[in-house]
Amino acid sequence: MKFNINNFINISSQGSKIVDFQDLDHVDGVSISAVSAGLYKVKRDELVLFYFRDGANYASVYTQSKLISENLKWNKNIKAKKIFALLVNTRNANSLTGSEGYNALKNISLDLSAKLTEIQKRDEGNPKIISPKEILFGCTGTIGEKFPLEKIKFSLPELIKKIKYTQNKLIWMKAAMGIITTDLKPKVAMAETKIGSSKIKIYGIAKGSGMIYPNMATTLCYLFTDATLPSSVLRDILKHNIKTTFNAISCDGDTSTNDMVSIFSTSKVQNPEIKKFTDKRILSFSNAVHQVLLNLAKQVVSDGEGASKLISINCINCKSEKDAKNISFKVANSLLVKTAIAGEDPNWGRIVMAIGNSDSKIAEKKLSISIGPYKIFFKGSIFKNYDEKKVLEYMKGNLIEIEIDIGQGNKKFKVYTMDLTKKYIEINADYRT
Repeated sequence: MKFNINNFINISSQGSKIVDFQDLDHVDGVSISAVSAGLYKVKRDELVLFYFRDGANYASVYTQSKLISENLKWNKNIKAKKIFALLVNTRNANSLTGSEGYNALKNISLDLSAKLTEIQKRDEGNPKIISPKEILFGCTGTIGEKFPLEKIKFSLPELIKKIKYTQNKLIWMKAAMGIITTDLKPKVAMAETKIGSSKIKIYGIAKGSGMIYPNMATTLCYLFTDATLPSSVLRDILKHNIKTTFNAISCDGDTSTNDMVSIFSTSKVQNPEIKKFTDKRILSFSNAVHQVLLNLAKQVVSDGEGASKLISINCINCKSEKDAKNISFKVANSLLVKTAIAGEDPNWGRIVMAIGNSDSKIAEKKLSISIGPYKIFFKGSIFKNYDEKKVLEYMKGNLIEIEIDIGQGNKKFKVYTMDLTKKYIEINADYRT
């Protein structure tokens, strides 16, 4: 596998450097391969294989869209106790492709499982026969186009040939770049923790730039750990941590047909046995998973299509978390708020407008709003020391923090979003042309 530093950095991504990314190295039990299947006009990796030679316990959460892709239908039908491979393609979402798209995955799974079984017989002392129903698929790209079955099948021998059993930073970057579409940067994150006295690694990659809005996950995100944990515990950990990470971001208010977040455990570290999510010994691991998910979620938002600013909206002191979440997302998804921030205009009236359009009850005399460290509106009136010049200067930064104090309780929720620029329109107007 040859590496070129330019392969990892999109020339449109100003200031991005390879040294900005965390030093992911090797997670035992995970093998990676990435190749070009000719799905784009310009040659680039767009087919990525994660191979678990001894299998992996796993858990996934998927989009709540009422129209879902064929690969998610396939994944939801998988009942295997362990997964041996995850195959991800870009450029084509395999969504709204009907039985033809589903059968294409079945065809690929038969071919891939046979080839991986051959690898097992060649490399393993106790080889396993890998079933097509032990393979998951991730698809992302254009909805409604015929799935490129023949191109992907033709690329499988090369994909198998290039499997790397030992990982390093560049291989993870190659995988992260191989799953992106309109993203400008690869998205990787890591954390190290302990279960008992056993050291554990958690590595993650993600893609996402547009069609980002929660109701599950909002993107493709894959986590890998060498911990020994049952799928039931992984499922509970993922559901617990998705709420305040990938379910707390929005780029454009649109939920995809293909969203999925998955975690895979290779069981290569013999940590103390964990049977339930309520086991206190799993707390540090769960917190580390949250750290990786939040890191990746923020990367997705900050790399949103055309984004120039990362925005956080923290709604505090609400009667319920539901109210806090509702208000935060009303502000996050307001086109008027997003365009004002893109123009570096502290037009806080737009924030008030969005708050007022929420389904929650608002008491004007209890409401306070801050932008960054500056109080704007305080308990029903413009803050007496409000200085717009200072806020104007603050708005020039690339991180904008908005705090909304409802003053009616003690519940809170923080959402992350991006500004809306002319570039967003250009990217999506020209997406297929």
